[in-house]
Amino acid sequence: MTITLGIDIGTYETKGVLVEDGAVIAAAARGHQLRVPRPGWAEHDAEADWWADLCAVARELVATAGIDPARVACLAVSAIGPCMLPVDAACRPLSPAVLYGVDTRAAAEIAELDAEIGAGRILEVCGNALTSQAVGPKILWLKHNRPEVYAAAARIHTATSFLVERLTGQAVIDHYTAANFAPLYDVGRLGWTDALAPGIVEEGRLPRPAWSAEIAGGVTRAAAAETGLAAGTPVTVGTIDAAAEAVSVGVTDPGDLMLMYGSTVFAILLTAARVRDPRLWYAPWLFPGAHASMAGLATSGTLTHWFRDRFAQELPREDAFAALAAEAAASPRGARGLLCLPHFSGERTPVHDPRAAGAFFGLNLTHGRGDLYRALLEGIALATGRIVETWAEAGAPVARVRAVGGGTRNPVWLQATSDVTGLPQELCAQTRGASYGDAFLAAVAVGAARRDDIARWNPVADRSLPERVAAYERARPLFRALYEQTRDIAHALAEPPA
Repeated sequence: MTITLGIDIGTYETKGVLVEDGAVIAAAARGHQLRVPRPGWAEHDAEADWWADLCAVARELVATAGIDPARVACLAVSAIGPCMLPVDAACRPLSPAVLYGVDTRAAAEIAELDAEIGAGRILEVCGNALTSQAVGPKILWLKHNRPEVYAAAARIHTATSFLVERLTGQAVIDHYTAANFAPLYDVGRLGWTDALAPGIVEEGRLPRPAWSAEIAGGVTRAAAAETGLAAGTPVTVGTIDAAAEAVSVGVTDPGDLMLMYGSTVFAILLTAARVRDPRLWYAPWLFPGAHASMAGLATSGTLTHWFRDRFAQELPREDAFAALAAEAAASPRGARGLLCLPHFSGERTPVHDPRAAGAFFGLNLTHGRGDLYRALLEGIALATGRIVETWAEAGAPVARVRAVGGGTRNPVWLQATSDVTGLPQELCAQTRGASYGDAFLAAVAVGAARRDDIARWNPVADRSLPERVAAYERARPLFRALYEQTRDIAHALAEPPA
């Protein structure tokens, strides 16, 4: 039986599993912090939060399983993304890592590139409009604001490609992640381009694109000493965490949607052909000839953490989320007339508004904490519903939903999402997420599994069925109107005082 290793670096936690033919034989986790040095910024320390976590988790997994490290047939890594990390020639970080779309610092660079190139041209070549999710503007921000770091950077990595280079010495990036580097990636050519914006960064300072389940190289002797793995252990090219999460729950066919309840809600819909819509993100899927359309909110699980830390400090930390969910369940659907805009870090899909603001609207003196928490969860569900509507408008309807992530353990959030979208959600037996998907991709990479074996590895175990809820029928148009009618106020408040 083949043993494979999967490790995933998340926003708040690193998780890893050792898997033998679908069965988890060891699991480990290690927490780290999201750093928000100023509003609109989101950072990690790549050395401490990514590499040190990977090393510690790998060592713990091998020790827990009690196996010879040489028995690990392959390692696959996934991580948050797309991120922007400048490194020197020895792959040492030169600055904090700038995170994915929750970091909105490059708004001026987005406007600059749109004006110079044209938004339509960028969408056609790159498959994506420039939003806070795009890495290209963040590299340009680095050039504008940290010129000494930009000049010293031998390469610009994302999280996964950084880890793979540290493991193998090979600078590679998967096509799915590379497509998020607009305007630097041509989705038609499946490669880097400097045709649109030659002034951002030279192609030679970017990792080489490859497919996720290809072998990037073997663990070097130096990496083996740090990770406890055997030198020469094959390492795949890897991918973004959300893609590995989709793999873990059997998203395999056009019309399949992975809905990830994590720090943000992130959604991946497999499609028969490329979806061209500036409100959505596009990328080649993990395997040649396949397509994916993506969407994501800016705050979801992060917002539940914020609420717990601000408004439930008297509750034991380990019990707080369960207690809050019980309070929310005691509030009626519709939260007794409350609406929440969950745009506490701006918003991504479909409005792509980095200056959008969070709000609770409809408050009166009878509302309590449970009403507020229910409104918050329903606000996330309503925002998710807008994403599903956007796909329908783009001609890519959803056929099947696989839900995954820690938020699926919150029954109010899960049911509200089914009710708002009108879609049943299937939950698989294994809920370990991206690290489990990584272990499966590692097995595929070395021929120990076929791509359709995931249905055997991780069968459907439960379903959340939608109900028609009058309060949500009423709330859907009001939710959209609340954002549109307060947008100018939110933008004005985001401006520094004169």
